[in-house]
Amino acid sequence: MIAYSAHYASSKVYDYVCVPDGYMGFLYGFVSMGSPICQAGLSIMTNTQVSYSSLITTSFSRLFIDVASVAVGLEPPGAAIGTPVK
Repeated sequence: MIAYSAHYASSKVYDYVCVPDGYMGFLYGFVSMGSPICQAGLSIMTNTQVSYSSLITTSFSRLFIDVASVAVGLEPPGAAIGTPVK
């Protein structure tokens, strides 16, 4: 949640400060892209995107492995999701 919040906030600041809407924003972007604030905002967006996508990929991989192991009979039903088997 922290990574997504940082990503969202930095993208909104980047949009507002570095590349505003309209033709003037397009022209202003040529000047502002090299500023430290814009570089930091882009860096934050890149790093949080990588960590967030890694989290999602890891979660889906774990879910796939758990479902596949139950489907082929490597684990009894319920063991993969943390419920005790009696």
